[in-house]
Amino acid sequence: MWTVASVTLLVGAMPPGIWLASRGRSEHRLVGLQMVTAVTVLVLITMSLAANRPDYLIVATVLVVLAFAGTLVFTRLIGAGDD
Repeated sequence: MWTVASVTLLVGAMPPGIWLASRGRSEHRLVGLQMVTAVTVLVLITMSLAANRPDYLIVATVLVVLAFAGTLVFTRLIGAGDD
């Protein structure tokens, strides 16, 4: 069941996020980046549950923290270009 959920997330939610992150204005790319990060975290969680290895959840936790820091940096760079 968890493997099906992981594949569904990868097939259904990842391509629109990648497309949005690679095209358009910088604000749209930021939203796409956040979408890809959220889907990746969910896939990591479901794969951890599918493998019955809850110790792998630390990878998803670290990704959330790093993605938050990356978003702050990306936002700072967007704001620097507006000056």
